[in-house]
Amino acid sequence: MEASFEITIQMAIAVFAGISAQVLAAYLRVPSIVLLLLLGILFGSDGIGLLHPHSLGAGLEVIVALATAIILFEGGLNLDLRELGRVSVSLQLLVTQGTLITLLGGSMAAHWLGEFPWNIAFLYASIIVVTGPTVVGPLLKQINVDRQVATLLEGEGVLIDPVGAILAFVVLDTILNGDADPINAIIGLLMRLGVGAAIGGAGGYLMSLIFKRASFLSFELKNLVVLAILWSLFTLSQMIRSESGVMTTVVAGAVFANSSVPEERLLRSFKGQLTILSVSVLFILLAADLSIASVFALGWGSLFTVLVLMFVVRPINILLCTWNSDLNWRQKVFLSWVAPRGIVAASVASFFAISLTQRGINGGDSIKALVFLTIIMTVVCQGLTAGWVAQWLQITSKDATGAVIVGCNPLSLLIARFFQERGENVVMIDTDPQYLVQAEAQNLRVIVSSALDAAVLEEAGLASVGTFLAMTSNGEVNFVLAQRAAEEFNPPRVLAVFPRDPQTNISISNKVNQAFIPDLAIKTWNEYLNNGRVKLGTTTLDELEFSTQCDRIQEKIRTGFLIPLLLEREERLQVMPANQDWEIGDRIIYLLHDPRPSLLKRLSGATQSTPLSLEKLPEVEDLSLAQLSQLSPSEVPRG
Repeated sequence: MEASFEITIQMAIAVFAGISAQVLAAYLRVPSIVLLLLLGILFGSDGIGLLHPHSLGAGLEVIVALATAIILFEGGLNLDLRELGRVSVSLQLLVTQGTLITLLGGSMAAHWLGEFPWNIAFLYASIIVVTGPTVVGPLLKQINVDRQVATLLEGEGVLIDPVGAILAFVVLDTILNGDADPINAIIGLLMRLGVGAAIGGAGGYLMSLIFKRASFLSFELKNLVVLAILWSLFTLSQMIRSESGVMTTVVAGAVFANSSVPEERLLRSFKGQLTILSVSVLFILLAADLSIASVFALGWGSLFTVLVLMFVVRPINILLCTWNSDLNWRQKVFLSWVAPRGIVAASVASFFAISLTQRGINGGDSIKALVFLTIIMTVVCQGLTAGWVAQWLQITSKDATGAVIVGCNPLSLLIARFFQERGENVVMIDTDPQYLVQAEAQNLRVIVSSALDAAVLEEAGLASVGTFLAMTSNGEVNFVLAQRAAEEFNPPRVLAVFPRDPQTNISISNKVNQAFIPDLAIKTWNEYLNNGRVKLGTTTLDELEFSTQCDRIQEKIRTGFLIPLLLEREERLQVMPANQDWEIGDRIIYLLHDPRPSLLKRLSGATQSTPLSLEKLPEVEDLSLAQLSQLSPSEVPRG
């Protein structure tokens, strides 16, 4: 009874410490693995001594195996085959050729600098070929790097984990059995990958069938059924061929995610929560079991080993694997810098340390210490600086340019003109041919199709542009389109013209901004543009009159005279969100309704065919609030 209660205490402390680290990391906006490692070491035997993972016995291996299955399955769920297709050649090279480069480079560094024997050096290198998706994923979400780089890093992290883990077990098996025949090692690797892929593919298809056809099951029960099948597949794969289960879980997740399953986002949410819990508990337990003295005992040679891995092996790997890709030098530098190791490397190293010690082979504890030194250095150095490096290289997603605009009408054509004049690519999508001729006359690319089709958005290049704007005459349709774009392509800026309070999923709606102003009467303003009853104005908010300028513009917005279209800040042009906070130095481009009768305007020289010119308008620049309040109600436009 006392032993079982001791294990209960250990698990409770691990969960509490892990979730506390996650909460603190979210508050401080740092990679969670940094705090997980620190708290794990703090709570371990070299710290305050609250956690003793060895007291779990064989239960620790069970926890590691089942939790790793969840983590890798969730990684597979996040694999988007359409996105991977754009970087498929580079990704294939990173998982194959890149694995070999890291294996050779890491083993040479460990042997010559760390003074490890060749067999132990190869074992270390086989463990650290992986880059953890549990580290890379949250890191990329935090810094919002551009889509192509993010896809490549995420794909590498997920796909190389099973390859690296199986490779490490093949190397371990070779060391333990004394079989140095490389042919047998390659056959063992391919057999494990093949068995895992076959079982994972069949299992992922089975999961998708259950989600599609088992309508009598609730969402909650479907999620639990998938979890039960996942662990069953993992166990079956391990029984057929040892260590093939890691490949099974990744393939099962990828097949399920790309099977067009309804309510898939509910499963993603459930598995995402399980992954956070699994990562938190595993890192706390594994870090608590780490001996700091064994890390310091490695000496300077091991430190140099990790530095060579980071600053020599990884850049060579990226250079060779992306040689013929369309990645620019900035993207390649970032890829060279970001390769943090994660939970798979830690768990495999901990298991190997036990296996080598049990077989009486020296070096198990040293390998574990060196792997954790690699994790600590890559996570702390790269994790804490990745955001700064991305900004310095100007490859954050906010730096992406261009726009995909759904809805071809006078207002959208006007906005497209501004992006086009900046040299940014603009694509218009609409099914109504009424204004398409005008768009083509302005040399705008036009796709005559429905934006509800993901293939159309992909054809428009939404994965690589900075702005998605839905502004058809139907607000509900606009919001649905924006939701789909945010969920499937996740561009940096997603805007739509929609009603003030649409009924929708909260997590997705947070990614969709209302364009221009709340409850924009888009039909009315398109009529104004057609009839020439508008002026195109610009104003720059200066420090001396900032409050007055903001009040003046907001008053005109409230009275229906003005809609802000675009915001220029730090020389970047963006569509104006309805909830945008303005700052000193912002340049606002707007449309001002001109209520003068059409006859009067024709007599003054203004015609419907006169192109709108951007100018400072005295109605906004000079008109005081007192004068504005004296306007007669008949002069205020309705719509």
